[in-house]
Amino acid sequence: MASRAEAAPRRAVVTGASSGIGAATVRLFRSHGWDVLAVARRAAKLEALAAETGADVLVADITDAADVSALAARVEELGGADVLVNNAGGAFGSASVEESDVDDWRAMFEVNVIGTKRVVAALLPHLRRRAATAGSADIVTVTSTAGHVAYENGGGYNAAKFAEHALVGALRLELNGEPIRVVEIAPGLVKTDEFALTRFRGDEDKAAAVYDNVPEPLVAEDVAEAIVHSVELPPHVNLDLVTIRPVAQSAQHKLARGTLTPRV
Repeated sequence: MASRAEAAPRRAVVTGASSGIGAATVRLFRSHGWDVLAVARRAAKLEALAAETGADVLVADITDAADVSALAARVEELGGADVLVNNAGGAFGSASVEESDVDDWRAMFEVNVIGTKRVVAALLPHLRRRAATAGSADIVTVTSTAGHVAYENGGGYNAAKFAEHALVGALRLELNGEPIRVVEIAPGLVKTDEFALTRFRGDEDKAAAVYDNVPEPLVAEDVAEAIVHSVELPPHVNLDLVTIRPVAQSAQHKLARGTLTPRV
């Protein structure tokens, strides 16, 4: 087995890489000297990211089996991967369990759960091969605090993210005995350009209200720092679960708005 220093340059595969947390993660990996394969559906945004960072890119939809097969083939062409970052996901709709659209639930399960499963299954052989030569590999999945605590009008997203959290836990047990770390990053309130806007069907006022008067919500770069840090630790150290929230958010239902002030 080659030492890490003797192995091929480290490569990360990042899904959902065209914007938000995914794009920030690609940028940070590249700034740390990693090779990166950035994966997303939107070609124009990927091309811009490639021009900016020098990352390799692949247009693919993780809910499409043929696209995921193409992803695995591309990883093989590039020579393998050390790290998979399952970041692709999303929330659609904000209605109650009673009134929400079943198609929204189906779409959330497809991208957050089934898509993650597809990519993990497709890339595990490549990660195992890299672990055999370099000594370790990593699977990092970006879930959400919505996958740990339910809240009103979030039932579909809660259900999908709870399921993704369970997938990660089962995978960690199944890979016990192999030098492959399984990391879950569970962000709370993160202000990005698209997440809330997508959830509220492009309603800019509703999307803005989520972050209104919240002192310093997380931004994509904060979550990217946690992702990259988790895989740059010594390979015997596993961050099973990282819950990352802004200081203003003490819990899923407890969010301060306005200036944070010491009680003196």
